[in-house]
Order: sequence, then structure tokens, then C-alpha cells
Amino acid sequence: MAKKAKYVHKMFSSIAPRYDLLNTLLSLNRDRYWRRFAVERSGITQGGHALDVATGTGKLAIELANAVGPSGKVVGVDFCREMLDIAKEKCRGLCIELAEGNAKKLPYPDNEFDLATVGFALRNVESVEKTLEEMARVVKPGGRVISLEFTQPDNVLFRGLYYTYFFRFLPLVGRIVSRDKEAYSYLPASVAGFLSKGELGDVMERIGLKDIEIYSLTGGIVAVHIGVKSA
Repeated sequence: MAKKAKYVHKMFSSIAPRYDLLNTLLSLNRDRYWRRFAVERSGITQGGHALDVATGTGKLAIELANAVGPSGKVVGVDFCREMLDIAKEKCRGLCIELAEGNAKKLPYPDNEFDLATVGFALRNVESVEKTLEEMARVVKPGGRVISLEFTQPDNVLFRGLYYTYFFRFLPLVGRIVSRDKEAYSYLPASVAGFLSKGELGDVMERIGLKDIEIYSLTGGIVAVHIGVKSA
């Protein structure tokens, strides 16, 4: 496991028990809306077959399961066993299969799924391009690849206010609740160093996805990128 992967794995393993609580508190409960928005724009329908990469505690997988219904199937894959253990309890009784695996080498055949998603994790992977390539590989021709990720607000004034919250208040609250000194300092740093909305869209086009759509949510602090696999 590469250096970044080891660091991210250790960090998420340590904060797994408090991960959902912190996300809800620090997003002012907007994270639920963001996930629902992404699923609504995905085009997935009853009976669909979806893959959620870096599923974590399964929140996005659950939204997908609600969309595909009992006749569909959702697979959630993550490389952190501690996160998956929590996801298993939350996903019990739903049409969700959970598996341990790495985003850069997904353990699934070509053209297997109608949709592949990744939520709030693309900035944590070793290679954004390789991860998106793998997601596109396992999606059927005409299927969609979706990223839901934190990004940087476009409005300069709002960006200044948001950064005050993101770089000062968030790490403080995160440290108090999670008892992890590094995890919630890493979060704002990882967002600030991540690709812009346009750059991520360019990567999706470069790997062969088409009809790229980009949606900015909540003042531009979150973005949904959607790409379609060529037939």
C-alpha cells in the first residue's frame, strides 16, 4: 500500500465510529441532501445495478438502494474494514452487498453495473484518473460515472467566509469530537489541494467519458460530476 493510501487508511480507521456524527454536524446536515441530489441526477431506476466506490459507512449506498428498490442491487466497496463494519449494521436488510477492495483495482468484471459512484473520497485516492478509469471500466456502455466531492466556492466573498469556517472551526470541532488531531486538519487541506471543478471534468473527458455535467451545490462547496460511458 502506497504512502498516501496507508495514511488515509489509518486515519479513517481511527475516526470510523464518529464519522457519521461529524459529517452531519459539520455539514449542518446538508450531506444528506447532497447524496440525494447525486442519486436523483444519476438516472438509476428500480431494478438497477449500482456500485458505490469508497462507500465508507454506506450512506450513499443506502440512497442508491432506495432508488433501485428490492428488485435492484447495490454493491459498496471500501478498503477500510472499520468503516465497512459500521456500514454492515446500517445496511442490514437492504439490497446492498459490501466488499473490501481497492478503488484503483476494482474486483469486478467489465460492463457489470448501470452506475458507479464515489462520494467524498476521490480526493483521498492514490490516482484520481486510475480510479475513474476503473469505475468507467465496470460500468455498462451508456452507464454513468458520478463523483460527489467537496470543492472550492466560486464566489470570492463566500469563499473567504467558508475558508474561515473550514480551516479554523471545522478542525477544532473535529478534534474535540473525533479525538483525532490529524483527521480534520487533513480534510480542509485535501480539499484545498484537490482538482478544481473544471479540472476534474477534464480528467473525466480524458479517460473517455462524454456528456460531462457539473453541478455546484450549497454555494459551490460541493460539486457533482456526471459522465457517460461511450456505447
